[in-house]
Amino acid sequence: MHYAEVKYFDVANGPGIRVSLFVSGCPHACPGCFNEIAWNYEYGEEYTAEVEEKILKAVSRAEIQGLSLLGGEPLYPANLHAILPLLRKFKERLPKKDIWCYSGYTYEELLSRKGEEKQEIDEAFSYLTVLVDGRFIEAEKDITLSLPGVEKSKADLYSGDKEEGENCSLRRSRKFSIIKNIYRNIL
Repeated sequence: MHYAEVKYFDVANGPGIRVSLFVSGCPHACPGCFNEIAWNYEYGEEYTAEVEEKILKAVSRAEIQGLSLLGGEPLYPANLHAILPLLRKFKERLPKKDIWCYSGYTYEELLSRKGEEKQEIDEAFSYLTVLVDGRFIEAEKDITLSLPGVEKSKADLYSGDKEEGENCSLRRSRKFSIIKNIYRNIL
């Protein structure tokens, strides 16, 4: 896997100060995407064990609230396979910190995976705090949002431990929350 960028002090892609990993490669090619250059699976640098350790060390700093995964598409099967070791180590070493994942896939699309891909997505779900799902839709872009996707009037918030579609507030728990149909473009 390649990655486009790692932001070690990011305030735009989740709550608080975060480390954000932008993976390379995306099958969605959403019109108006802010990170079109990362659609190419070979763009950027090769993701290595050294990069992974640098990310883990950065997230361990006291001022960092958590890790954000973006792209490209972090839940594209080959990318997910490559970042699962990071997620495992993250939760083992930093269990009180959160993981936000921005994906162009819908939760329902991810649940429909089969075989090894299903096992890997289920494992990833066990580590996530928040999944921001769904393709970017340029016509719904709203630059007034303080945090992409977190506006109750525009987002359908529901938790992985409730019946699908049952509204709840965004919160941390061992289960993850899902933010559906949101503005994913960041200016």
